[in-house]
Amino acid sequence: MDAQGRGRAGDIDPADQWVLNPHTGEYELRLTPSAPQSGIPGPRRSAPSPNRAGAPAGRTATPVAPGRAVPPPRRRRGAPPEEPLPGRRGRRPVKQKSKAKKALLWTGGTMAFVLVAAAGGGYLYIRHLNGNITSVSDDGASTGGFQSDKAINILLIGTDKRTGAGNESYGDKNSVGHADTTILLHVSKDRTNATALSIPRDLIVDVPDCETTQEDGSTKVIPGTDDVRFNTSLGQDERTPSCTVRTVTELTGIQADNFMVADFNAVKTLTTAVGGVEICLAKDIDDEDSKLKLSKGTHTISGEQALAFVRTRHSVGFGGDLSRITLQQQFLSALMRKLKSNDTLTNPTKMIKLAETGTKALTVDSNLDSIGKLKDLGLELGKLNVKNLTFTTVPVVDNPTEKVKATVVLNDATAPTVFDMIKNDVSFTEVKKKASASKSAEAAEEAARLKGTKSAASEVRVRILNGGAAAGSAQAELEYLQNEEGVLKSENAGNADAALSKTTLEYAPDQADQARRLAAVLGLSGAQLKPGKSVTNSQGLPTMTLTLGKDFKGAGVSFTTATKAPEGVQQSTADKVECAK
Repeated sequence: MDAQGRGRAGDIDPADQWVLNPHTGEYELRLTPSAPQSGIPGPRRSAPSPNRAGAPAGRTATPVAPGRAVPPPRRRRGAPPEEPLPGRRGRRPVKQKSKAKKALLWTGGTMAFVLVAAAGGGYLYIRHLNGNITSVSDDGASTGGFQSDKAINILLIGTDKRTGAGNESYGDKNSVGHADTTILLHVSKDRTNATALSIPRDLIVDVPDCETTQEDGSTKVIPGTDDVRFNTSLGQDERTPSCTVRTVTELTGIQADNFMVADFNAVKTLTTAVGGVEICLAKDIDDEDSKLKLSKGTHTISGEQALAFVRTRHSVGFGGDLSRITLQQQFLSALMRKLKSNDTLTNPTKMIKLAETGTKALTVDSNLDSIGKLKDLGLELGKLNVKNLTFTTVPVVDNPTEKVKATVVLNDATAPTVFDMIKNDVSFTEVKKKASASKSAEAAEEAARLKGTKSAASEVRVRILNGGAAAGSAQAELEYLQNEEGVLKSENAGNADAALSKTTLEYAPDQADQARRLAAVLGLSGAQLKPGKSVTNSQGLPTMTLTLGKDFKGAGVSFTTATKAPEGVQQSTADKVECAK
């Protein structure tokens, strides 16, 4: 669907409804009081000429130049008239504008601003924005929506659909709208950091079966396909965004809370709404395919030029999709900086245009189908500082089965670590956190459990219980310990009485050296070591108890989560200005 045509109801520019109150120094939303108001703003009118003394009744007021007479705002009924302050000729002191709430995404953050600024008289405009929103079913592929007390995972999908004015000239004008640009945005539980993980469109994946909701309300299961490009998870065979969500879950093990979809028009309209985005080039670019022609240095781009920038690949890096991903990350970093700048946040005209543009340009899942929900998401995302927003890409290598390299496959040496860090809410940047005294003492105590002598593996006596891991896990771990690590005094004790979210090792004080050895073998943390008591094994001897929890990933797989990205994994932060090469 053409993003520019969604929710259109007249040609009004909502920014024209904001006027400067000379008594407060702040902008206010003024809706025409002379006639009943509909749920949608009326048609836009041209601004009155500066030479005219007034404007017809009902016309939107415009900000006035200093010193020009301005009719005072209405007083509340029964309120006494305001007394002018001495020496100010009736004018009240201008309030200092408070710094606007920080916003990360153009959607939620903008909605938050609009709801706060347009309270009361702006209700009808908010209802109008609700009408702009296009939503589609998540078909049960997501978690059901983000929660304020948990980490947030949002899947951002950019399609190559060529709908909209002027877009038919780009590449395949008949494209069904594949997942051309996909980013999994993870925001930490404490909102101190975030990771934006780009997924290459040419990555070979298995697209699972996916249930989709049809236009008539019926459901249809679209069969999955193996060993295909990631971008076919959307559009191909009538797949919907929920199919892309399922594909990402299968690929990374991370289930998205929500998704947002943008087409070519979103890039053009959003960059225009913020007044352009400043980008940097380390060399001249003249790309015939994307139609981008810019000289070396910094440029402010918007509209068609911005779209050309994010589509460019042949003129940057190695000329492939991975080089284009780097360019897109630089662009998004620049857009984030622009959105977070005072130039945007304290400008009501820009914020209203962003609200109007954002709600028309994006398609969201059915769990984000109102301004209220987008506002709540925006308030959560707005807590983040861009210096702790890391852009990175799924680690890949060239497809070894191809003579002419056209696709990529997962880098099995590093990709699992990147996925694991995101799943376990580990920051890719150094984030200083304030720890309470009790937390610090607890952490010190846990760390102390790992310090000290370790017994030989052959002296470790342990029984293994399955406390929430997959069936057969206890036996698989037993075989690994005996055959690979020499822990021969071990046995499978069956299932635990209750399921655990995390694996634990309980031991008696005189078994601490055995516990430290087993912790080193399995990668257990100090928090997973539980000083307690021993039990008697099948031979009547005292033994430790290893209970495998839901965090068990497989026999021999370390329980330790990496604290930093593997060597060679490309990453950058949104606060840094980087020049495209």
